[in-house]
Amino acid sequence: MANANKPAGFSLVGHLRGSPMNARVRTYSIDASYSGATLYIGDPVISGGGADTNGVPNIAIGATTGALRGVIVGLGKYEGGGPNPSNLDIIYRSSGDTAVWYARVCDDPDAIFEIQEHSNGTQLSAAEVGLNTIGYSGTAGNGYVSGWQLASYSDATPNTTNTLQLRLLGLARRRDNAFGAYAKWLVQINVHELGHGLGASGV
Repeated sequence: MANANKPAGFSLVGHLRGSPMNARVRTYSIDASYSGATLYIGDPVISGGGADTNGVPNIAIGATTGALRGVIVGLGKYEGGGPNPSNLDIIYRSSGDTAVWYARVCDDPDAIFEIQEHSNGTQLSAAEVGLNTIGYSGTAGNGYVSGWQLASYSDATPNTTNTLQLRLLGLARRRDNAFGAYAKWLVQINVHELGHGLGASGV
């Protein structure tokens, strides 16, 4: 059976040293002046270089190169990260919004995320497990969750290079998942703002 095409960005599923959901989550702010890409649950983010009036640090959308701060797991207009009470359907922060928003971000360097592989040419295989690669940001969010995916082999060749952002840990083990287009992979952020050094070399 073919893998389902349902990109959702990075989904927190576990931790390298703990129980399935034992990963650190912190609150970050999104400045009123932020005008980058719309932010969704599942998007990777970087430090924004500032803070709100209460000292809550800012974030901005991440890129496919450079260190990441973590992944958004909750969004809202209040510091607790809850939804907008005037419209519970809005769980993303539009690039045109001029209010301060808050995000719950898993910023734990040892967190494990599930992410769908992009379908482009040659797909990743078992031979790439343990190597490093990058994300793919060419798919927009669907109005609810992130559109980020994992780069396929044809998008970016996995390597041992320690500056590549993501470590391939293997496939998500489910009956509805297999190597090929839209495979769901388990990854770790290899180049992390709170990690030590540049990142580890792939194996």
